[in-house]
Amino acid sequence: MAEVVFTTNMTGYQEVFTDPSYSGQIVVMTSPMIGNYGINGEDPESAAPSVAGVVVKELSRQYANWRATSSLDRYLGEAGIPILEGVDTRRLTRHLRSGGVLRGVIGVGTTPDREALAALEACPSMSGLDLASVVSTAEEYSWGADTAAHHIVAYDFGIKRNILRLFEERGCRVTVVPATTPAAEVLARRPDGVFLSNGPGDPAAVEYAPAAIREVAEAGVPMFGICLGHQLIGLTFGGSTVKLPFGHRGGNQPVKDLTTGQVLITSQNHGFAVAGDEQGVPGAPSLEVTHVNLNDGTIEGVRHRDLPIFSVQYHPEAAPGPHDARPLFDDFMAAVRAR
Repeated sequence: MAEVVFTTNMTGYQEVFTDPSYSGQIVVMTSPMIGNYGINGEDPESAAPSVAGVVVKELSRQYANWRATSSLDRYLGEAGIPILEGVDTRRLTRHLRSGGVLRGVIGVGTTPDREALAALEACPSMSGLDLASVVSTAEEYSWGADTAAHHIVAYDFGIKRNILRLFEERGCRVTVVPATTPAAEVLARRPDGVFLSNGPGDPAAVEYAPAAIREVAEAGVPMFGICLGHQLIGLTFGGSTVKLPFGHRGGNQPVKDLTTGQVLITSQNHGFAVAGDEQGVPGAPSLEVTHVNLNDGTIEGVRHRDLPIFSVQYHPEAAPGPHDARPLFDDFMAAVRAR
């Protein structure tokens, strides 16, 4: 039982299923066939699949890829993730787009039994759920060389491994800390920058985060947020968040940079957004809107007017996915070096 959402990703199913931001969700794949290049040990975004279930039109049990080590059905089966096959996923997607995302349950048979109906009735709404503390690491850990030139502390609200890889490529050692880590502990590590990761659930339910973010921000430490981290920055400085009817999930979301006028094709996975539009974030005058979604006008990026803080709703680290927004990591590193 979980919230049923859809993604328009044509490839990258392994990265989708291991993205902690999909925790508590049954994912409908609009691409008609998945599994044809199998599963490998190099690309997962976390240690295990995070999705509650998978719905596909056709599942390929044979795979062909020189890096593959297993089939998708075996991989999900060993993790206990149910797969529903033979569904007209594009018709289901149109239904979810029309009526909004729904709660669902995957069961055996053609009609739901009492157990399935009871499970569906007990399935909580995503609104009000703090899932960040559920998927976050229990203990801090490090990524990258101890001799790296820069030290970044990353709050783990559901962090993806490719974020860590990109920081390592840019000469950083990353200390990943639990979602509930107090600001004093972060500042005691004397970081060159602080990163706020992606993650699942309702940002308004992550009530412990804004106070810590504000304390770090007021210390003048450069800060970069992605997805849930972006939403938490909006909340920290006085904004609010809203639940979208069906969210943005896929690798082809158009985003406009309001500073340059450039249109970026981005990868996204979120069901909530910072309330407001390109004119600003109501209640947060210190935040300037930098990016908007061209499909629905929702806020996709903000920057603090006085402090070295910025965030985006989309995923510049996406892999596979468009790399239009990847220079944002370089922008953050420029702020880190300028401190």
